Amino acid sequence: MKVRASLRSLKNQPGSIVVRRRGKTYVINKKNPRLKARQG
Repeated sequence: MKVRASLRSLKNQPGSIVVRRRGKTYVINKKNPRLKARQG
């Protein structure tokens, strides 16, 4: 999982979902699990 300043490029990938948990923003992708990232 990468910590990134901007998740915009990841959220445009097919199958990615933006989730907010405990004040942090995560990108989860079931189709391509390498695209996991966290912001904040």
